Amino acid sequence: MRAPPPPPLLLLLLAACAPPPCGAAAPTPPGWEPAADAPWCPYKVLPEGPEAGGGRLCFRSPARGFRCQAPGCAAHASAGRSLRASVLRNRSVLLQWRLAPAEARRVRAFALNCSWRGAYTRFPCERVLLGASCRDYLLPDVHDGVRYRLCLQPLPLRAEPAAATVPEPAGSAECVEFAAEPASMREIVVAMTAVGGSICVMLVVICLLVAYITENLMHPAFGRPGLRRQP
Repeated sequence: MRAPPPPPLLLLLLAACAPPPCGAAAPTPPGWEPAADAPWCPYKVLPEGPEAGGGRLCFRSPARGFRCQAPGCAAHASAGRSLRASVLRNRSVLLQWRLAPAEARRVRAFALNCSWRGAYTRFPCERVLLGASCRDYLLPDVHDGVRYRLCLQPLPLRAEPAAATVPEPAGSAECVEFAAEPASMREIVVAMTAVGGSICVMLVVICLLVAYITENLMHPAFGRPGLRRQP
């Protein structure tokens, strides 16, 4: 029996360049999203001051399939490219990070420190302790024009007391800085144009009203001259 002829080169090219089926999203880079068996991210927002106790345990669902697309989002990455902050136009910031599989197995939690730069110094804004399964965190509201600095530090697993001769050092922290941009100049121009147009329309109406009053009420009415009688 003869072997079937190989498929034409055109068909092979069409199969290779065919678009994904409807509803299929673009693949996410590996390591940026939590595992499929981690549907929740446990975290604690710690109170101010090192002597304060631990905060209340909370849970949030991870942001799967998130894409930062301009102009509604601006992305900022850390020096090591393993931490990124996506600043959205609604003044919220989605923080995402990734780890190598070998490093992820040695992590028990993540410590997130937030600070913002004032006129002369930096001020702390939020401290969060996140579970090992977390790969993102949402800051709900940031201020315009303020320079923020977010640092994420992996915390290693606690060694057994019998084998803990030397404590394992914590992982190096990755930091990212960003500033939420104020309203764009285009939005300001549009708003000013709308307000200016309303003012112009109102001035035109006032001018027409003044002209009508001046023409009909301010000047005395002159009667029509009477008909001259015939002698």
